[in-house]
Amino acid sequence: MLVDDHALIRMGVSMILSSAAGIEVVGECADGSEVLSRASEVQPDVVLMDYRMPLVSGTDATRQLMDTYPSIRVVILTASGAGANVDKAVEAGAVGFVLKDGDPAMLVRAVRVVASGGTVWPAA
Repeated sequence: MLVDDHALIRMGVSMILSSAAGIEVVGECADGSEVLSRASEVQPDVVLMDYRMPLVSGTDATRQLMDTYPSIRVVILTASGAGANVDKAVEAGAVGFVLKDGDPAMLVRAVRVVASGGTVWPAA
């Protein structure tokens, strides 16, 4: 499931993931406030969650998701890889952190790694 307040980002990420064998995008949200209801509907294994959103932030939505659906694996997707952001993502319950300016193949790999129980963090 994809959560990002920018429709263009959601569309691009969806295209990348949908073209990868074995990955299906089951739902999308335009804000963190939609995450719990949408997750209930589509029951995702992995959620790609934007870090910064206007109504409910990615870290707040991740906390809510983990409280309700602790088996869902959350990867934070963001434009900024600052260390404080990574720390907040970990505290919220995310198991991965991917930069939006990364290689599309790396995004596919990140989804596969976290879906199989691993974690993905920036090298720096």
